[in-house]
Amino acid sequence: MASSSSSNLGIIVQKNPAQSQLNELGIKSWPKWGCSPGKYQLKFDAQETCYLLRGKVKVSTKNSNDEIVEFGAGDLVIIPKGLSCTWDVSIAVDKHYKFDSS
Repeated sequence: MASSSSSNLGIIVQKNPAQSQLNELGIKSWPKWGCSPGKYQLKFDAQETCYLLRGKVKVSTKNSNDEIVEFGAGDLVIIPKGLSCTWDVSIAVDKHYKFDSS
């Protein structure tokens, strides 16, 4: 399946990234984070790149005019610095992540 990407709320979602890209990024060496289903208020103080091993998430913001970003297992996601949002997790999340140091 070909890789595709979309961007809403400044969030970039890349579906089915190539294994070679994941290897190049060194994802397996990144820390892991997980959460159970529920709603979480999150603020990103740095840009985060994450790769979801499992889970399903809908992200929205207070002033996004009902704009929702959805991603899940197998997606490579870049979340912009400064984003305050709600994560509505329908399937427990397990992900590798890294924050941009800039």
